[in-house]
Amino acid sequence: MRIGVLGTGNMADALATHWARAGHEVTIGGRDPHRAERLASRVGGGTKPAGLRAAAEYGDVVLAALPFGAGAEVVRELRAALDGKVLLDCSNPVGPGFRLLTEGGPSAARRLAAAAPGAHVVKAFNLCHEDVWRMRPPVFDGRPLAVPVCGDDETALARVRELVRDVGCAPVAGGGLERAGLLEATAALFIGLWVGEGADAQAIAPPLAYATGPGHPETEGGGAP
Repeated sequence: MRIGVLGTGNMADALATHWARAGHEVTIGGRDPHRAERLASRVGGGTKPAGLRAAAEYGDVVLAALPFGAGAEVVRELRAALDGKVLLDCSNPVGPGFRLLTEGGPSAARRLAAAAPGAHVVKAFNLCHEDVWRMRPPVFDGRPLAVPVCGDDETALARVRELVRDVGCAPVAGGGLERAGLLEATAALFIGLWVGEGADAQAIAPPLAYATGPGHPETEGGGAP
């Protein structure tokens, strides 16, 4: 798969490194050519540096590893190059006080979709710190990290699910792009719990077997009392 990366920060580094190791052809795009060159060299695997437009034109999948405040503006400038491409959004619109910056408006992913209406936007990789994505692989207690994926185009979703597996994770269907805002709100909640409260966010959800409440004796083979 040909992957263009918009951005030269930590998320670009973490994800592009996995994908280059998996054998994908990666181009790193940045406004600063020196930063793009340094990151491409660090990622290795034949990764090439480029400008933002060249990276967008290169990729079948284009990762928008951009800050929330800049993402829609950059994507709008590149909308012609992104036409028909898979545009993967990993941003978190979370501000001071762990506040969701999109509250009352469209999600970050929907803003990218509006900025590049010909692209197939998919939301994923936004729930963890970049150093979790650097793990080889992100496995905890023997279980691969699950990655919710939201989008409307099945071909785009299939490509992103493949990229999730290449990171060593398990893709989970998160619904259409209208649910991307729920993923972003979940990130705001989790970051507030982890960083603000020092709480284990995993502890707030019961195991799947208890998702609809504890089983009744008759459903567990115990019969009626």
